[in-house]
Amino acid sequence: MVAAPAQKPDRQEKSRIAYEKLLAGKTPGKPQDCIDTRWTRPQLTAYDGKLLYRVSRRLVYVTETGGGCEAVARGDTIITRQFQTQLCRGDIARTVNLPAGIPSGSCAMGQFVPYRSQ
Repeated sequence: MVAAPAQKPDRQEKSRIAYEKLLAGKTPGKPQDCIDTRWTRPQLTAYDGKLLYRVSRRLVYVTETGGGCEAVARGDTIITRQFQTQLCRGDIARTVNLPAGIPSGSCAMGQFVPYRSQ
C-alpha cells in the first residue's frame, strides 16, 4: 500500500488554524464599542470577515467587519483614521498593498470582543 502525499494547507486553512490558535484558551468578554490604542501597538490579522488585534499573549480583541479587509491576512497594511486614541465601532479602515501602492479593500469596525486568558 502506497501512502498518498500529505497536502499542504491552503491560505484559508492556514488562516483558520492561526485564528483558532490565537483564541485557544481565551474566554470572550463583554463587547466594547471602542479600544484604546494609546499604549499598545497591537499585532493585526484577519480571518473570515473579522479583524483580530493581539494586544498581548493574554488579550486579543476581535471585531466583525462584515468583510472588505481580508487582505490584511495576506500582508496588506490597514489604515485607520483616528481622531482620538481610540478605535471605535463604525470607524472605517482601508487596506493597501504598500509595495505596489494599490488599495485592496475597506471595512467598518464592529464591536470589539475581548478574549482573555485566565
